[in-house]
Amino acid sequence: MTPALNAENFRCGYIAIIGRPNVGKSTLMNALIGAKVSITSRKAQTTRHRIIGIQTRADAQFIYTDTPGFQTRHNNVLNKTLNRTVTNTLISCDAVLYVVEAGHFDEADQQVLALLPRNVPAILVINKSDKIKDKAQLMPFAQKVAALHEFAAIVPVSARQRFQLDRLEAEIRTHLPENEAVFGEDDITDRSEKFLATEIVREKVFRYVGDELPYTSTVVMEKFEQEGQLRRIFVAILVERDSHKSMVIGQKGARLKDISTESRLDMEKLFGGPVYLEIWVKVKSGWADNEAGLRAYGYE
Repeated sequence: MTPALNAENFRCGYIAIIGRPNVGKSTLMNALIGAKVSITSRKAQTTRHRIIGIQTRADAQFIYTDTPGFQTRHNNVLNKTLNRTVTNTLISCDAVLYVVEAGHFDEADQQVLALLPRNVPAILVINKSDKIKDKAQLMPFAQKVAALHEFAAIVPVSARQRFQLDRLEAEIRTHLPENEAVFGEDDITDRSEKFLATEIVREKVFRYVGDELPYTSTVVMEKFEQEGQLRRIFVAILVERDSHKSMVIGQKGARLKDISTESRLDMEKLFGGPVYLEIWVKVKSGWADNEAGLRAYGYE
């Protein structure tokens, strides 16, 4: 249902969130919309898809697009696909949040900065600012980055602590066009529950297995059924080798059990109902070696 809004000054637009891997883009989007629709992990390159998160206020609808971290290493098919997702997102957005980590700016940040379109307002978002003990260091750091691009605004934030997110949202609104709402007021994403379920499992795989497991591992939906409030979900974790399968399962199945339990609890919180979840681990090599394989598993 579209909210009853002030048609004269209501604003609605698309906001791209970009930055190098692991600067907290997904955490920031989740915090802005108040729900977990994009997975997070300490492991870089966790986000592989373009994820839309929607926040509707009385005077505006913010349509955030969380993109994969722009890859500057390992020039393979997967990374090329991820980078194309980033650049395509920038073509049609109304504003950009360029996210950097407080106190850290390197060549990878510079390469992402070079992608910013000159005709779209960009806000410099300095994330993880709570980790800087000497706050006096933030100003010279912000000035250093701001000298490299004509930013519409500079906003230090902490996505995890929700520090200055209201200020960031207010700044974003000034750059959105006057439009009617695109989505209903209760929508938080354009992705299906099936997609969100597989993403939740993938997050837990990365969290528990970490750097032991190659990036080419992924999660696919086998079956999704709903009976009243109960959702029956069956997913498969695809890995490339038997040794990777053992990593995911863990000793006597302990790691897979932890992955399953935490995934189910997150799904129940997000979907607002009970979930029956079964997870298998399967060996399927070579799926990320070509673009056809990537498209088969939902990559854009």
